[in-house]
Amino acid sequence: MRTLLLLYLCVYTAWAQDNLDYDDYDTDSKSKPAENATEVGARGHRPLTRGTDRYSPNRYVPPPISGGSRYRGRPAPAPTGQPQEEEKVTQPDAGGCTHASEEMGVLCPNGCELKTTLLKQEKNVKMSIGELKPQVDELSRASSNVYNYVNSMSNSLRERQRVINDNNRVVGQYSDNVEEQHAYIKETVDTVFPSNIRVLQGVLEKIKLKIQKLEKAIHAQSEVCKEPCKTKCPIPVVSGKECEDIFRRGGTDSQMYMVHPDTFYPPYKVFCDQTTQNGGWLLIQNRLDGSVDFGRRWDGYRRGFGNVAFDSGKGHCETPSEYWLGNDRISYLTKMGPTEVLIEMEDWSGAKVYAQYQQFTIQSDASNFVLAVDGYSGNAGNSFMEGSSELFGENRTMTIHNGMMFSTYDEDNDNWNPGDPYTQCSREDGGGWWYNRCHSANPNGRYYIGGAYTKQMAKHGTDDGIVWMNWKGSWYSLKGISMKIRPYFASR
Repeated sequence: MRTLLLLYLCVYTAWAQDNLDYDDYDTDSKSKPAENATEVGARGHRPLTRGTDRYSPNRYVPPPISGGSRYRGRPAPAPTGQPQEEEKVTQPDAGGCTHASEEMGVLCPNGCELKTTLLKQEKNVKMSIGELKPQVDELSRASSNVYNYVNSMSNSLRERQRVINDNNRVVGQYSDNVEEQHAYIKETVDTVFPSNIRVLQGVLEKIKLKIQKLEKAIHAQSEVCKEPCKTKCPIPVVSGKECEDIFRRGGTDSQMYMVHPDTFYPPYKVFCDQTTQNGGWLLIQNRLDGSVDFGRRWDGYRRGFGNVAFDSGKGHCETPSEYWLGNDRISYLTKMGPTEVLIEMEDWSGAKVYAQYQQFTIQSDASNFVLAVDGYSGNAGNSFMEGSSELFGENRTMTIHNGMMFSTYDEDNDNWNPGDPYTQCSREDGGGWWYNRCHSANPNGRYYIGGAYTKQMAKHGTDDGIVWMNWKGSWYSLKGISMKIRPYFASR
């Protein structure tokens, strides 16, 4: 009880202090250490499974009931009556009066009368004795029963006295424990509680200060929002189903536009690249400065997140920012017809490469947005279809992304021990992607400034940067990478 009380107080105090220092919650749990981690380096693939888990139920079977019986031995049968002695038959006198003792000879006539009197009295006395004898026997039996009962009562009394002594000893022990607990509780109430109360009061004061800062910020925002907001990025009048349609309608400048591919849903903003390879590209992903966190949940990747574009001083949003368009929108756009994708990337020295696929389709949410690509061209390396070129055999095939379902850290759909919370590619590699086990390309990984990074810098010791292994390897994080789609047609 003492230990639990102290543990509760310490945990609660630590929790309160942590909430003061960090406003954001870390949703990542500690990774399970891999077996023989020194044999396989942390890179785009993961070690093979080293056996399967087994379930060993620990069932508890109660033992049979034991202890003393509820009954004692049967009582002995009651003793039966003793046989009575036969009364001596007095023989009649024959020819005279004899003495009571025959050796003394014959009595005189007066002595005969004495004998007769004595014989009569003897007969009466014998009758009285005969009547008293059954009573004496009954009294003897009653005395025996009373004696046995008294012995039983004495034994019971001694047993009860022993139980009373044991109970007194136990009561004494419990009394000592209660007094000890009372002394501890009194000490805790007098010393520990006031100390923790002071700590909690400090926590409360800090929370009040934060609330005051928030109220001040809300007030400042309210003052700013009194005037109508003016957009810094006016949306062009021209719009269409996608960027190719906008290009054909006259929107030939690369900037932010409104597209409306599905008439059952409202339009939304996108960035259209109308200059690269004759334009018509709709930007679905962009990384350039690490300003947007790509470690998002499933719903975030499904709906989309980030900033589409910003104004660099020209009066319109001609510079793309970091964002993910959203899997629902990407899926709908790629299923409208044949679609190609262009992946452009840049390292920290300014060198640029690209990978292009003539066929690019993302299935719907019902299939977890399965990726399907074909028709590769470019100079970055065919990571989607062939995996990492620096690996061989199964280690290479497990880095192929084509045919994979989309995964986030809260929706594990990769091929690395499905269902195991300690072996999730997205949790270890920093973002949502079409992970296999795990990757040869990781465009949505963590942003590292400068390019080269080490497993000591990585959160889980894995290559969680913006990686394209077939160009720069596992331990180089790119400065920029973008994914653009447009309708494919052979006459372009």
